[in-house]
Amino acid sequence: MKILIISLIAGLVSCSSPAAKQKKIEQKQQKQQEKDSIALVYNPADADPEIDAFMQNLHRKSAFNGNVLIAKKGKIIYQNTFGWADYLHKDSLKITSKFELASVSKPLTALGVLKLVEEEKLRLDQTVNNFFSDFPYPDITIQMLLSHRSGLPNYIYFSEDAWKDRTKAMSNMDAMDLLIEHKPMRYGAPDGRFHYNNSNFMVLASIIEKVTGQDFAVYMKESIFDPAGMKNTAVLSKAVYDKIPTDVVGHDRVWRRSVVQNYLDGPVGDKGIYSTVQDLFLLDIALKEGRVIGEAMLDSAYVPRSDARRSLFSYGYGWRTFSPQEAQIVYHTGWWHGFRNLYVRDLTNDITIVLLSNMVNGSLVKLDGLYKILKMPVLRQNAYNANGDFIVN
Repeated sequence: MKILIISLIAGLVSCSSPAAKQKKIEQKQQKQQEKDSIALVYNPADADPEIDAFMQNLHRKSAFNGNVLIAKKGKIIYQNTFGWADYLHKDSLKITSKFELASVSKPLTALGVLKLVEEEKLRLDQTVNNFFSDFPYPDITIQMLLSHRSGLPNYIYFSEDAWKDRTKAMSNMDAMDLLIEHKPMRYGAPDGRFHYNNSNFMVLASIIEKVTGQDFAVYMKESIFDPAGMKNTAVLSKAVYDKIPTDVVGHDRVWRRSVVQNYLDGPVGDKGIYSTVQDLFLLDIALKEGRVIGEAMLDSAYVPRSDARRSLFSYGYGWRTFSPQEAQIVYHTGWWHGFRNLYVRDLTNDITIVLLSNMVNGSLVKLDGLYKILKMPVLRQNAYNANGDFIVN
C-alpha cells in the first residue's frame, strides 16, 4: 500500500511540475499549428471561378496590385497574388508577402487593449492621465480612445511642424512628448462626438507599454499574434529599424513610384503592424474560437459606439461596423504610405475577405460585384440612402 501511495504522489508531483506543464503547453501549441496548417490548405485548381474572374478584371481594369484571400465557413475559397512587391525591380508578390496594414492595425491594437481589460490590468474608464500624469488633455478614457471619441488633435498633422529632425524617426514616446510639450488645440470635447483620429491608437499603444512594461511589439507578439497563430505578423517601427524589413514596397497611385518610409513610420498602434492575408484569416478563426479574448469582451468590441452614419455604419472598439438588417459585419480599411487595405468579417454569413494592396488607387472601392457573388450585403457607405435603403446604381 505504501508503495502505491508513494507512486501516486510521485505521479501527481510529476504532472504538476513546471516541466510537465511546459510539455502540455507545447503539445497544445503543436496541435494548434497542425490545425492552422490544415486551415491554410488551398488548391488553386479549386478556385471559385466567379471570384477569380472578378479579381482578374479588378487587376486588369482597376489596377489592383496586391494579395487577396476569401474564406467562407472557415475554408479558403479563393486566394491569389496580383502584380509586384516592388514595381521598380519587378519583384513578384508571394502569398506570404508582408504588407503594412496601415489602419487595419487598429483592430489588432484594440485586441491588445481589451486583453488587458479582460485580465483586469486596465479599465475602460481609466483616463490617459492615470498613466501619463502630465498629459494636457484631461478626462479622456480608454473607452473614448478605442471608439474615436477623445477629441484629441492628430499627432500626424501637428508633428509636420513640431518634429524638427526629419531624418530621425519618431517613437511613440516622442509623439506623446510633443503633445505634452506643445499642447496643440484639440478637435473637440471628450466624448463629444466621433472623430476618426490616429492619435487615439498611438496613445493606446503607449498605454499598453506603460501597463505591461513591455515594448508594444513584444507584447503584441506574445499576447495576440502567437495565440492566433500569426507567425508572419510583427510590429515594425522605423524608430527601431533604419529600413523596415519588408520586401513589399508601397507605391503612389499615379506614377507607380515607391513611397519612401519617413519619420512618421516610427509611431505604432495606429499603424505599423505588418502581416499577410493568411495570418489575418487565422486571426479571424482564432477570434471565433476564443483563443485571443473571451466572447463577451469580443462582442463588446463590435457594438456601434460612434454617431451612426446613414444609420448603418458606425465604429466599435477598433472595428468599423456595418449593420444592415440581414447581417452583422465588422471591418477596417487602411491607407498609409502607398498601402491600401481592406479586412472584412461578415459574422452572420461567416465570410472573411482580406485585400492587401501596395498600390494606392481606387480599386478597393469597386467591390460591389464581389459582395454580390458572395451573397452578402454591399459594403460601401454611399450605396445606401439616409434610411439605410440600398441604392441600385
